[in-house]
Amino acid sequence: MDHFFTDRGRCTKFGSDLSVIAEICASVVQGSGLGPASYVVTAGDMQPGHDGNVIIKYADDTYLIVPAVNSDTSTVELRRIKDWADDNHLKLNATKSRE
Repeated sequence: MDHFFTDRGRCTKFGSDLSVIAEICASVVQGSGLGPASYVVTAGDMQPGHDGNVIIKYADDTYLIVPAVNSDTSTVELRRIKDWADDNHLKLNATKSRE
């Protein structure tokens, strides 16, 4: 039996050309109807490491909120999120981030 989270592949079609099917090894399929919900489930264990910091997860976006009183924890929090993403085969888009 096929399962949404295993044995998945993707290919690209351009005109009449079709690429070779490649395995999807990420835990969330971007652009799928179930992608946002599966991200929220997948990201359920991503938690801030310091009291007062907050992580907000919605669809396929994550927001880390670090109050000024905790500004010295920003680098550690970002490293935790990067490590979590690596463990879950996800890539961070640093171009969408700002301080």
